[in-house]
Amino acid sequence: MPARKVLVVDASAIAALVFGEPQGGDVAARLADGTLAAPVLIDFEVSSVCRKKALASPDDVDRLLAARALMGRMGIRLFDVDHEELIRLALARNVTVYDAAYLWLAHRLGAELVTVDQELARALPPG
Repeated sequence: MPARKVLVVDASAIAALVFGEPQGGDVAARLADGTLAAPVLIDFEVSSVCRKKALASPDDVDRLLAARALMGRMGIRLFDVDHEELIRLALARNVTVYDAAYLWLAHRLGAELVTVDQELARALPPG
C-alpha cells in the first residue's frame, strides 16, 4: 500500500469541513487520501471561527461546539514553527504571519497546502 501524502490544512479548510460550509465537500474530497498536518495555531483559529459563528447564531452554540470538536478526531499532526522564518516569509509573500505559518509548514514538509482562503492560495509559490 503506498504511503499517504502529507497535506497541510489551514483553518479555512477545516472550518469549511466541520461547520458544513459550501466548500466542505471539496475539502473532504481533497483530504480523503492524506495524512494531515498543521501549525499549532490552527486550534486557535478554528476556535475563533466557532466563536464568530456562535455570536451570529447564539442558539447554535452547542451544535457549533460539537462541530468544532470534530477537528480533534481528524488526526491532524500539529507542528511548532520557526517564528523568525515566518516573519521573513510573511514579508516576502505579503501575507499575515498566521498565513505564513501554513505556507512555511507546507514548504518544510514538502506538502500540498489545502485552503479555501483565496488570498492565501494566491500566495502559494507557482507549481
